[in-house]
Amino acid sequence: MKTKFLMFNFPKPRLSTGISKSVILSILGLFLLSIPGYTQKKRPNILFILADDQSPYDLKVYDKTSALITPNLDKLAAEGMVFDAAYHMGSWIGAVCTASRTMLMTGRSVWKLPHNANPNHKDQELIPAHLEDQSMAALFNKAGYATMRTCKSGNSYKEANQKFTVNKETVSRAGNDENGSAWHAAQVLDYLTDREANKDEAPFLIYFGFSHPHDPRNGKEGLLEKYGAVNHNDQNSLPQINSKQPALPSNYLAAHPFFHGHPQLRDEEMVSGVWKNRDEGTIRNELGREFACSENIDDQIGKVLSKLEEMGELDNTYIFYTADHGIAIGRHGLMGKQNLYEHTWRVPFIVKGPGIKAGKRAEGNIYLMDVLPTICDLAGIDLPNTIDAKSFKPVLFDQKKTIREVMYGVYSGGTKPGMRAVRQGDWKLIKYDTMDGTIRETQLFNLKENPHEYLSEHRRTDPMENNLASNPKYATKLKEMEGLLQAQMKEYKDPYQLWDQK
Repeated sequence: MKTKFLMFNFPKPRLSTGISKSVILSILGLFLLSIPGYTQKKRPNILFILADDQSPYDLKVYDKTSALITPNLDKLAAEGMVFDAAYHMGSWIGAVCTASRTMLMTGRSVWKLPHNANPNHKDQELIPAHLEDQSMAALFNKAGYATMRTCKSGNSYKEANQKFTVNKETVSRAGNDENGSAWHAAQVLDYLTDREANKDEAPFLIYFGFSHPHDPRNGKEGLLEKYGAVNHNDQNSLPQINSKQPALPSNYLAAHPFFHGHPQLRDEEMVSGVWKNRDEGTIRNELGREFACSENIDDQIGKVLSKLEEMGELDNTYIFYTADHGIAIGRHGLMGKQNLYEHTWRVPFIVKGPGIKAGKRAEGNIYLMDVLPTICDLAGIDLPNTIDAKSFKPVLFDQKKTIREVMYGVYSGGTKPGMRAVRQGDWKLIKYDTMDGTIRETQLFNLKENPHEYLSEHRRTDPMENNLASNPKYATKLKEMEGLLQAQMKEYKDPYQLWDQK
């Protein structure tokens, strides 16, 4: 007998009944299962992959000139969707990953995070009690999903992490398979093997996080050689230039034009192998180390995807690949993630899964915090009212190009208020208000004409490839963008005010 696929047009349930959507769907499911020949569609799996410190420009899908080899990510991009405007919203501390990962877990914006993650925020009314009970794993557990997480330990939302039924975490940054990126992959592979052995039929949510390419970027020996790099650890010497090393980024500078506003910032002064050095040899060697770590991550992803294919689960799995934030590594004379240039504020973002057209690109205008409502949307899970992020499912299914028009960014980890950014269309504004008012700078970029945010120090000949804030031709645009920034700061409950805001 052939399987029958039946379609029904049911009236939308009235909200006044007090019955939740999930209950109605369960009743509907039981009714359909009673029909002879009806086959229930299996709920999708979610595989969420997170790199630790990776600029989108490291990957060929964002920069065709990149020397980084990532065949598995390239394949994922070719078979799925690449987002060209995915951002983390920002941070109130130097450990940007703490804010970023807490937003991922809760679907909440940067100034509305729990006080154990954000003790600097004083508005208690913005933070719901027991928010961990409405976080990623908690929501999927309630919906009958099997949940598993592996990631680095620390710099995250501990209470939410502990909600995963299986939680394997440690910092694995060694240049070997025992204590490097392969350790995280092994946890996922072991988990999948156990599912096979136990014949577990529940759909899964796997949070597959790495500890690399965050420093110290201790690459594996063969991969280091491939990129001409060494695991440099002598503060009294400089690494040598090697022809195999990645080239300097086009927006490289030997120093940022003005102080970034965070005294004794670890990422800018204490990264092993770099410290305060910004010479060509140091930056190219560090990029080589970064690429060695990133290619190793790609290798480990390939192992997990092969396992899912072997199990017959790959075609029913939504795969997300991203990073908790970008990273500078020599761009604009900076090393870390405590800035709002595109190489650091943006993140790589690739999604593949059922119903997503192969080889598509979308602007998106998404934040990392939008991941939670999106995966809930894909899994048919009701959203709690604690979430203030947006689902980008309409973008994944080619129904929309973006889910918002304006993007807001903040770095307030050093002297306050810090840095703020806003982007709308091709235009982007960054403002700096640091060091007790002694550093106050404004940058205005047209990202279509100046995607790498060149400054006068880069000595470009095209007048558009520069900071346009002091160009009288764009005075009206500057005023417009400053008003937009102030509106975004108000909308997202930013507790600070810049020097020139009313």
